[in-house]
Amino acid sequence: MNDFKWTWRWASLLSIAATLMLLTGFVYAAKDIMYPQGAAHITETPLSTAAPAAGTDVLKVAAVGDSLAKGTGDDTGEGFVRRTVAGLSTDGMKAELIGNLGINGLTTTGLEDKLKEEGVQYVLRQANIILVSIGGNDLFDGAQSMLNEASERTVPEGGASDSAGTPGVSAGASRGTDELKNLDPKRLLADLPSVSKRLEFILGAISKINPSAKIYYIGLYNPFGDLREMLIPGNQAVTAWNDAAMDIINRNMDMTLVPTLDLFNGHLDKYLSSDHFHPNGDGYQRMADRVVQAVR
Repeated sequence: MNDFKWTWRWASLLSIAATLMLLTGFVYAAKDIMYPQGAAHITETPLSTAAPAAGTDVLKVAAVGDSLAKGTGDDTGEGFVRRTVAGLSTDGMKAELIGNLGINGLTTTGLEDKLKEEGVQYVLRQANIILVSIGGNDLFDGAQSMLNEASERTVPEGGASDSAGTPGVSAGASRGTDELKNLDPKRLLADLPSVSKRLEFILGAISKINPSAKIYYIGLYNPFGDLREMLIPGNQAVTAWNDAAMDIINRNMDMTLVPTLDLFNGHLDKYLSSDHFHPNGDGYQRMADRVVQAVR
């Protein structure tokens, strides 16, 4: 009798529980019918159009080296250094010039000494991009001297002219031209082994001064390529120099060679200043565009 009562009670409890579940389901169903909701959508921004995080890094540029680093020949005084900074300061990037340590006439020997100065080291330590222009005075010093001597001998003292009214040309100018005709690229590169060692020391020293900076070495061009006597020997000498520089740079992850030979070859009349050695404003702009391309 007692077993029957417990069985009845359990059956009653299960019936009540089932009834409550049915009522609960009915209430939720009625709510969905009376108060329908739209389908939920999960949205994601495509990777290709996701807005990048706001950058906090600033490209801090320092330059060191010779008259090209200084910007000699550019009437605006900007040179490729300031033009590079301006070019980098686009498309949301920020760039500023920390210091330009370019010096007219500086050679690799002179730059070795400058890098020992605390003031120079201080400027380089503040940068994360270091532009280096050096070697042109080492390579072309002899050729430049010959051209200067020939030019000086072209117009005799007093400005004597021939019957046509043009400046007289002395035998000295002819000797200067003959020297250029016979110029061997080996003569231009006579000091390449020792100079390339100095270049390696310079780039290594800059890297030690600021190990976290990226170093961009500006390759040489042939400023005398429009002179028939200097086209082949000059190009051969510049190519050999740039190859030596590339060999050094290829062994260092934080260094890049920025070539310029192709920028000027065949266009010297457009891109050289009146001194026939340094770029003009347009020439420096082409160099700056190439540097910006390398940095990006």
